[in-house]
Formats: sequence, structure tokens, C-alpha cells
Amino acid sequence: MDKMSQYMLVAALIALAIASVFYVWEIFGRRALATARVAPAAGPGAQAAVLTDDLGTGKYASLLAWNALAFLTLWMVFRAIYTGHGPFSNMHEFAAAFAWGIVAAYLYAEVRTGVRAIGAVVIPAALAVLWYASTISPDAAPLVPALQNNLLLTAHVAVSIVAYGTFAVSFGAAVLYLLRDHVPAGILPDANVLDDVGYRSITVGFPFMALVIVLGALWADVAWGAYWSWDPKETASLVTWLIYGGYLHARTLRGWKGDRSAALLVLGFAAVLFTYFGNLFFGGLHSYAGLGR
Repeated sequence: MDKMSQYMLVAALIALAIASVFYVWEIFGRRALATARVAPAAGPGAQAAVLTDDLGTGKYASLLAWNALAFLTLWMVFRAIYTGHGPFSNMHEFAAAFAWGIVAAYLYAEVRTGVRAIGAVVIPAALAVLWYASTISPDAAPLVPALQNNLLLTAHVAVSIVAYGTFAVSFGAAVLYLLRDHVPAGILPDANVLDDVGYRSITVGFPFMALVIVLGALWADVAWGAYWSWDPKETASLVTWLIYGGYLHARTLRGWKGDRSAALLVLGFAAVLFTYFGNLFFGGLHSYAGLGR
């Protein structure tokens, strides 16, 4: 089962790599191809018509992303069978699970909105996380005592995967929003669409992040005898939640939209990455086994 899980990981890496190229081409290659096809004499109207043509790469990008999700799902199944517990106990496992969450959240958003452009940011991000997972030893070690609670281990990490995945989608929407004034018109989705995708992603991720903190506190009390110890990872999780809470407050009560709210989403995802990687640099109670909860 160990070899099967690694085969699935490699297959997912390949699928995400090719999908990333197709998603990027679907946005920026369309403009280049349209410019090459349309003669200057044809006028701007003809060029706009070509820009709306479906180059066919988008559907292949989506198909590859769905295949990557299937491969990662199989990886999780094979890994769980091999280790005897959910694949969330070390940095290799959580990085791959994190990539699964990003891809799943993005594909859900793509199906709901029909907007593929965000994949040009989100799918390469998932690829980067999965590549990072592939650089870490996949060797399984016995769980340390703090992790020997399968129910809390699975629940705590599962909700964090949902939260981080939706935050990645909001990040992709925010990046494209901030880029819209720096690329020619017609390449990126409408600003209101990007703003709405970012907001809706946070309305899903924010309560899940709150649940991450609550379940983490319950687990901490079981494992270490205290609900809160101001551990670097605990603190970073709280700060991340507060940033997204600030975003929701500013958007719904203060009417913040546009560049300011998009910048908050970028800052929030930077905090997510800091929360994820922080224990590698600052130690603390979460530093055992390179855990990436």
C-alpha cells in the first residue's frame, strides 16, 4: 500500500503540473493567440470576437484537475490503510492532504461559478504544496502520545484542510482582482465576480477555521492538560482567524470592496502559510514529528 500511495502522489503531481499550464494558457495564451490571428485592419471588434473563442484548454485543465483530485483521494485511502490512521500525522501527509483540500475547494468553486480563471493561481499553488510534500520522507513512524487520539486527529486536521482550501480559492480570486488593472481588458473575469468568489470562499472557510481552533483547544487539553498555551501555532491560527474576521467585518459592515478587501485576502493567505510552516521555525508544542496541523 505504501508504494501504491506514492504512485498516486506522483500521478497527482503530473496531473497538476499539466493542468497548471493549461489554466494559465486559458487566460494569457488566449490573448496572445487572438493578437496573432487578427489583422490590424479587422478592427477591435474582430479581436474581441476571437477573444471569446474557446481554445479548448480550459476543459482539459478542469479534467486534469479532477484527475488530480481522484489520485489524491486514492493516495489518502492507500496511506490510511498503510499507516492504520488518517494521513494527517506528519508534514508529508498533511502537505499532500492540504493539496487535496486546495484542489477540492477550487473545483467546487469552479462548478458553482463557472469561472476557470482562478485556477491559474490556485492550481499552481496546490502543485507547489504537493511538490513540497514529495520532498519530505514518506516513512511512517509510530504516533507520538499527543497524536494518539484518532477521532480528534482526524476531525481537527480535516476541518483545517477545508478552511485552508477555501482560503486558497479566496487568495486566487484576490490575486486576479489586484491584477485586473495591469493586464489588457477582456482577459480576466469581471471584478465583481472575483470579489464575490473571494467573499463566498471566506464565508465557508471562516467558521471552519473557528472550528479548527476549538477542536485544537479540546485536543490540547487532552494531550497537554491545558486548552491554550500560546504556542506559536496556536497563536498564528488565532491571528489568521482574526484577519479573516476583520475582512468580513470590513466588507459587510464598513462596505469595503475592491483593492482593499482583496489585499486583506492576500494577507490572510500569507497568515495561513505562516500558520502552516511556522512550527518548523519557531518550535513549540507542535514541533514534534514535523507536524503540519
